[in-house]
Amino acid sequence: MGSLFKFNILYEGRVLMNERKTSLFSNGLIWFGAAVSIAEMLTGTALAPLGFAKGAAAIVLGHIIGCLLFFAAGVVGGKTGKSSMETVKISFGQKGSLLFSGLNVLQLVGWTAVMIVSGAAAADAVLNLGGPWVWSVIIGVLVLIWVIVDVKNLGRLNIVAMSALFILTVILSFKVFGGAIAENSAEAISFGAAMELSIAMPLSWLPLISDYTRNAEKPVKASLVSTLVYFVVSMWMYFIGMGAAIYTGESDMAVIMLKSGLGLAALIIIILSTVTTTFLDAFSAGVSSVSVCGKIKEKPAAVAVCIVGTLLAVFTPISQFENFLYLIGSVFAPMISILIIDFFVIKKDSTERSADWVNLGIWVIGFIIYRVFMKIDIPLGSTIPAMAVTMILAAAAGLIFKGEKKNV
Repeated sequence: MGSLFKFNILYEGRVLMNERKTSLFSNGLIWFGAAVSIAEMLTGTALAPLGFAKGAAAIVLGHIIGCLLFFAAGVVGGKTGKSSMETVKISFGQKGSLLFSGLNVLQLVGWTAVMIVSGAAAADAVLNLGGPWVWSVIIGVLVLIWVIVDVKNLGRLNIVAMSALFILTVILSFKVFGGAIAENSAEAISFGAAMELSIAMPLSWLPLISDYTRNAEKPVKASLVSTLVYFVVSMWMYFIGMGAAIYTGESDMAVIMLKSGLGLAALIIIILSTVTTTFLDAFSAGVSSVSVCGKIKEKPAAVAVCIVGTLLAVFTPISQFENFLYLIGSVFAPMISILIIDFFVIKKDSTERSADWVNLGIWVIGFIIYRVFMKIDIPLGSTIPAMAVTMILAAAAGLIFKGEKKNV
C-alpha cells in the first residue's frame, strides 16, 4: 500500500529530503487496504452473540472512540513530520519512548504472523494445497515482494488491487446478508467487551498512521481522510464478519468463505486483503525499529519482520487474538492519551529529555486501570475509564511541572 508513493529519507526522525509528498487519495487508499482484512471480519464474528442491534451499536461506538484517537495521532505526525514512534518522544523523552517503540515492533511482528495465519487458514479452506502452512509461505512471499519492490513500481498495481478488492467485498456483502438467520453457538460476549474489541482494532493501527501522514501534502486533511476511510471500511468488515456469523451460524472465517460460494473470488479477497494489510505491519515495524536503534535501516528491518512473521505463522499455533487486541489497547490507549494532552492542550515537549518519568508513571497507572476494568466488565469498556484518568493526571502534571520546552 505504501508503494503508491516515494517515502522521505529520514535521519534521527527528521525529514531531510522529500522526493514527493503524498496526496489525499494515496493516504485514503492506504487505509482502505489496511481496513479490508480477514482479521477485522474475524473480530466481527465474535460480536454475533449480542445480536445485530447491540452488535452494531458496539461496532459504531467503539470505532468512533478508536478512530478519534487514530485521527489525533495522525495529526501529530503530520504536523511534526515525524514517524509514529518519533512523536512519542514528545511525551516520554528519547529513552522513555524506547519502551513503546520496542512494544510496537513486537506487536507488529505479532500482527504479521496473525494476519498470515488468518489469511492462510481461509485460503486453505477455499483451495487446499497441502495444508495452511503452504498458504502461509505463499502469502509471506507476496508480502515480502510488496516490501522489496518499493514504491515507484507498484502504484498502478495497488490501484487495480484495491479496485478489485472493493468490488469483491461488495459481492461478499450481498452473499453474507442474503440468507436466513442461523443459530449461532459462539461464546457469549458482554457489550463492554464487544465495544473494546471495536476500539482496539483502530488502536492497533494508531502507532502506524504517522508513518504515512508525516509525508502528506496536507497533513490534517490527510489524517482526516485516512481516519474516515478506515472508520467506514473497518466497520464494514466488522459488519460482514458479524453478519456472516449471524446468518451462517459459523464463527470461522475459513468456513464462512467456503460457504459463500464465491470460489476464486473468495480466494482473491483473502490474498489481496491479507497482503495489503500485512505490508503495513511489516513496513511500520521497520520504521519503528529505527526509533529503537538509529543504525537499523527501515527496509531490511521490514524484510526481517516479514520473514520472522512468516516463520511464526508456519511453526506457531496462532488461532485466537482477542486477548492480543486487549493487550494492545491497554498499552496504547494511555500512551496516546498522554500525547494528546501534551501536544494539543498543555504544549509540552520532552523530546530533548532522556526520559519523562512523570509521564511514564502516569502511563503505568493508565495501563493498570485498563486491565482492572477489563475484569470489572462495565458497558463503557476499559478504554474510556483508562483514558479519562490518564488525561486528567497528564493535564494536572503539566500544570504542576511547568517550564518544559514548548511545541513549535
